[in-house]
Amino acid sequence: MAGDPKWVDIIERDLHRQFPFHEMFVARGGHGQQDLFKVLKAYTLYRPEEGYCQAQAPIAAVLLMHMPAEQAFWCLVQICEKYLPGYYSEKLEAIQLDGRILFSLLRKVSPVAYKHLSKQKIDPILYMTEWFMCAFSRTLPWSSVLRVWDMFFCEGVKIVFRVALVLLKYTLGSSEKLKSCQGQYETMEKLKAIDPKYMQENFLIGEIVELQITERDVEREHLIQLKKWKEEFGELQCKSPPRMHGAKAISDSDPPNHKPLEHSPSIILPSNTSAIKKTREQKQMEKEQEKQRAKVAKEREKEEKEKKKLEKKKSKGKGDQSNGNVKEENGGEGTRDHRQEPVQPLVPKQNLKDTLKVHQSNESLCSKESEDTYL
Repeated sequence: MAGDPKWVDIIERDLHRQFPFHEMFVARGGHGQQDLFKVLKAYTLYRPEEGYCQAQAPIAAVLLMHMPAEQAFWCLVQICEKYLPGYYSEKLEAIQLDGRILFSLLRKVSPVAYKHLSKQKIDPILYMTEWFMCAFSRTLPWSSVLRVWDMFFCEGVKIVFRVALVLLKYTLGSSEKLKSCQGQYETMEKLKAIDPKYMQENFLIGEIVELQITERDVEREHLIQLKKWKEEFGELQCKSPPRMHGAKAISDSDPPNHKPLEHSPSIILPSNTSAIKKTREQKQMEKEQEKQRAKVAKEREKEEKEKKKLEKKKSKGKGDQSNGNVKEENGGEGTRDHRQEPVQPLVPKQNLKDTLKVHQSNESLCSKESEDTYL
């Protein structure tokens, strides 16, 4: 489909701005930019009431670096609808509400930074919009971006709040650091040029893990700020579904009449019941195979004994035959030994049956083992 010309034109103008030094997007009209255009245009067709938001482009670009275009599209849908619902709507109401939540949580994490931003009357929307809407893909070093995204997908939106709180705490969290931030302009410049040591992967991830901001804290503050918003501006025009706080919620949130998502066996482990059943079947099969091996070994041992007996009788029969021939040559026909006739080394019928039985058993066992996936 052609798509809405308004969105198509804006998307085309944004393509070259997304990671221009990355090999996927360095060439104008290259495969990376083509896939990015397809994903973003597909979203405008999938959600025509929302259309396209510029902050979706870096999100989609990061996804395309790690998966095919179709998977990147569906991941973008999940981020926009489950993890960050309402962020990319026309009036950006959800991001404004989260700005208020962030500022309220900052009072608990860093009172010094909270007091300074309040004094300078700097609205959170001025510094946190790009952080949240682009999921820090334009702010942090690449190694830190990947770690933060891993945590974000696994643990939900609380990770985005934690990252922002850590950056604010270590940038504006002491009187020494505020000496160079006497006004709004200086403060904003400092927030735009955060010290790289605070964004370094090991330091940042360690601080994120230690920061005591839970999903319950975020949800509690969300309800408080939502109530204040309604008192000031009325109902939210963007009717977004409740925000999901973790990877499990992606499948749990679907209505019962939806077809359940099919998980990849390499990611989702089997349930305890099926695992136990499989283990029992495996043990039972191993026992049966062990019994078969023991039986075959016993049959082979018996066969070896029979062969030795036959060889012994055969050698004894040859000795008797040679003695009889000597007597016959000497003319002692009347004195010929009654054991003159050589004993034919015939295998008893019972032994032949046993041998045939052993052979058939071996053949069957080999056939089973070749088809058995447990060995």
